[in-house]
Amino acid sequence: MKQVTIQTASKTYGVNIGVEMTNEIVSFIKKSFPDVSKLWLIADEAVYKLHGQAFSNELGHSFDVTIYQAPKGEKAKSFATYEEAITHGLKHRVDRKSIVIAFGGGAIGDLAGFIASTYMRGVPFISVPTTILAHDSAVGGKVAINHPLGKNMVGQFYQPEGVFFDLNYFSSLPITEIRSGFAEVIKHAFLSDREFLQDLMHSFQSPENMDESFLTDCLIRGIQVKGDIVSKDERESNIRAFLNFGHTYGHAVESASGYGNRTHGESVMIGMVYALFLSERYCNLSFDMDGFIGWIKSLGYNLKVPSNIGFDTLYEGMKRDKKSQNGNPVFVLLKEVGEPVMADVTEEDLKQADAYIRQL
Repeated sequence: MKQVTIQTASKTYGVNIGVEMTNEIVSFIKKSFPDVSKLWLIADEAVYKLHGQAFSNELGHSFDVTIYQAPKGEKAKSFATYEEAITHGLKHRVDRKSIVIAFGGGAIGDLAGFIASTYMRGVPFISVPTTILAHDSAVGGKVAINHPLGKNMVGQFYQPEGVFFDLNYFSSLPITEIRSGFAEVIKHAFLSDREFLQDLMHSFQSPENMDESFLTDCLIRGIQVKGDIVSKDERESNIRAFLNFGHTYGHAVESASGYGNRTHGESVMIGMVYALFLSERYCNLSFDMDGFIGWIKSLGYNLKVPSNIGFDTLYEGMKRDKKSQNGNPVFVLLKEVGEPVMADVTEEDLKQADAYIRQL
């Protein structure tokens, strides 16, 4: 097992990566919460069908366990699901000495973390991510549900007690989810340095053939990048916003496409290309855009924005982004790989970037 320590103003915790991690989770709970009353497992229904029964059975040998299965993916992050889950907790006598366990991808981590932060004014939670994408969302304590007008608009900053990645769960991931997860790895490389990015472009040639040691190294490096930023700015008052590189346009595309109809990672990849185009214009970024686009297309990323989603629709979505000021979109751009900056961008330039994306 390998561990990365995340240190924030409110809490310090470990992100643990390995195989056969359930015993580690049980030991951690017994040591850290000796008087725990119940484990409330909040799981993605699709993930639960694959891995949940075995996981919950093992937990059940040591603890009282209640299980709530949420819809797959972003559909879990709705007000209706949130209310249904809270009702489940109350009916099954989940109390303040209980622990929430998020079991699934990033959407379940967001939902379960938000439930934990608000149920009885807050109970502890542990994250057990089952996707590569969740290496980003499981670290840093941003928990939320969606509103029809915007992604993650209802949420809090609420840190987990610990994060446990069991690499065995990744073996069942579909190719679309591997691509989605690696988009966030690539984002962390853009925020880190050219060496990290070049290593990825050299080593990651096919999502069908995933080497465990390479994957572990990517997760650790990505988590370290995020952990370093979060440690300096837990509540996104300044530099943590850099972690939204690619997300302003990407979230707008994802939202306009209908949650669940396009993966989060692929939407962020589109958003990163959009931001790179603007970075060349606004920050004089020197970057081989054609080479990068050729690489991500070879991996199977679909960069097409549907023709029925017009720029005006996306512009309205970008204006609702949490970084916006006075209703105007604010973008994370790059002066250099590893040197992000915040920038105001004119509507005309946003429209030109949109046109560039549509011709790829």
